[in-house]
Amino acid sequence: MFHNFLIRPPEKPMTYIEFLERQIAEFKASPVFKAMLDGEKYYVGLHDILLRKRTVIGANGEPVEVENLPNNRIVDNQYKRLVGQKVNYIAGQPIVFHTEDDEYTKQLKTIYGKSFQRMFKNVVEDSLNCGLGYIYVYVDESGNIAFRRFKPYEVIPGWADAEHTELDYLLRLYEIVYYEGRTEKRITKAELYDKDGIKYFVLEGGQLKPDTDKVNETYIQAGAEGYNWEKIPVVPFKYNSKEIPLIKDVKTLQDGLNLLLSNFQNGMEEDVRNTILVLKNYDGENLGEFRQNLAAYGAVKVRTVDGTDGGVETLTIEVNSENYKTVIELLKKAIIENGKGYDVSELRGGTPNQMNIQSVYSDIDLDANGMETEYQAGFESLKWFVDAYLYNKGLGDYSAVDVDVIFNRDMLIDENGVIENCLKSQGLLSQETVLKNHPWVDDVLLEQKRLKEGNDYEDAFK
Repeated sequence: MFHNFLIRPPEKPMTYIEFLERQIAEFKASPVFKAMLDGEKYYVGLHDILLRKRTVIGANGEPVEVENLPNNRIVDNQYKRLVGQKVNYIAGQPIVFHTEDDEYTKQLKTIYGKSFQRMFKNVVEDSLNCGLGYIYVYVDESGNIAFRRFKPYEVIPGWADAEHTELDYLLRLYEIVYYEGRTEKRITKAELYDKDGIKYFVLEGGQLKPDTDKVNETYIQAGAEGYNWEKIPVVPFKYNSKEIPLIKDVKTLQDGLNLLLSNFQNGMEEDVRNTILVLKNYDGENLGEFRQNLAAYGAVKVRTVDGTDGGVETLTIEVNSENYKTVIELLKKAIIENGKGYDVSELRGGTPNQMNIQSVYSDIDLDANGMETEYQAGFESLKWFVDAYLYNKGLGDYSAVDVDVIFNRDMLIDENGVIENCLKSQGLLSQETVLKNHPWVDDVLLEQKRLKEGNDYEDAFK
């Protein structure tokens, strides 16, 4: 017995550009991208409550928007406060780079100067809002190593491994605004970073087309020659190993807080002129005219009909401010706990000791430990590019030299107690260990240098 089979020609393999176009479409539709945008929007105060509408059940049973009721949209941005706490806690003070090689330490101090420290603080903010941040490493026109921050929601990473530790390629999408005459136009540019350098595209209708305004180039230009790094020169800095942004932990709580405050304000504004009115024996103008006159004059004339007194009564909802206050406090506390922040109001009153302070900071300190682990990995990747730059500039081979990246966490401390412990530890611990833990010392090497030169406290006041 014979069967007829439909024979189809083999499908053409997907091209590299088609693969990238699919990655762009999937990323734009993904919950990861949405969470990134939520984190950025909530940080600047663009919360969902601002889109809220007051509705009632219409004649057909469907919700109908009404505009004659109070519709407050209050934003109490506890999320921004939480992000600010974490950013300043771990990156508010200058990061110190310490090595056993003084010349290497000097080079790192120059490379990771004030401009880098400010940029890295913004990268930490990116990692909290979007799950991870990016630093692009390049060599500027003067031949010096430089760094640039990429916005995470503009970046589509192509990871070479399941642990997301190494990049195979990276796409960056960003929008350009330009004018044709007086008409504003927008176009989406795309940059592809891979081991062959940078390729430039324009994204139109979901398709990548070569950008005729730019020429593909290598990462490093030295005169007429072009060179590429052996690795993709973009370093990710993750908030956590899962790359989950902070907004995922607190968004529903933040929305609940905004809604509760807005409802409370609505309830306070719903007085006799805009609550439900019950009319008795009133056959005057229609209800619309009645409400308009009531709003304009604040008075109603009633009369007796068939021996029954006319009148107006209101149906109101009592606003219990204590209930609102209790729930608001619970929500704020839940935001702090779920977001692993701290509440300094717990330290008010009296003189808190170091144990009290550490108890209040325990959650943010534990979260900072995880953040620091991820950031240390990022700086280790960044070290490869810095070492390669220094070697090619003839400034030394430091690839085998370890670098200690020290985050000076910005926490309230009991200075008197810490200094007393440092004094008691002299002779038991090394000078370096004592100085690292002293609250007045930011740069241990600089302080040791001052001590060697005889500029210590006692000599200065002799």
